[in-house]
Formats: sequence, structure tokens, C-alpha cells
Amino acid sequence: MRYTVVLERDPSGLVVAHVPTLRGCVSQGKTKREAMRNIKEAISLYIETLIEHGQSVPVETGREMVELSVVGK
Repeated sequence: MRYTVVLERDPSGLVVAHVPTLRGCVSQGKTKREAMRNIKEAISLYIETLIEHGQSVPVETGREMVELSVVGK
């Protein structure tokens, strides 16, 4: 399965990774590489837990990422 991962740097400098399709699936790392490694593990554990509890695994469909710049007055 493929999921979109959003990376953001928090105020302390850590890279926070979250998966919008998998609510609450969040991890972090000191570097982008570490955050990606950690979120990959978090996704696997998230999916395993859903399956163990007999819940369906969300499938990502139709996602489009757009970046906007907004200038205020």
C-alpha cells in the first residue's frame, strides 16, 4: 500500500511525520531520514493493529497535494 506522508519541522527542530489517511499515525525524528524510517514502522504497526482488531485498513484514493503561498495585508 502507498500512503502520503506529510513532514513538518516542529519548533524544537524535530521532523514530525504524519499520515493523513491513517488518523493518529504520527512519528518523528531528528532528521528527515530518521522520521521516514520511524513513520514507516508506525504505519506497519498501525495496519497490524487494525487487522488484529478486525477493522478495515484505509486505502488512500484521490489525494492531490497543493502548496499555496498567501500574502497578507
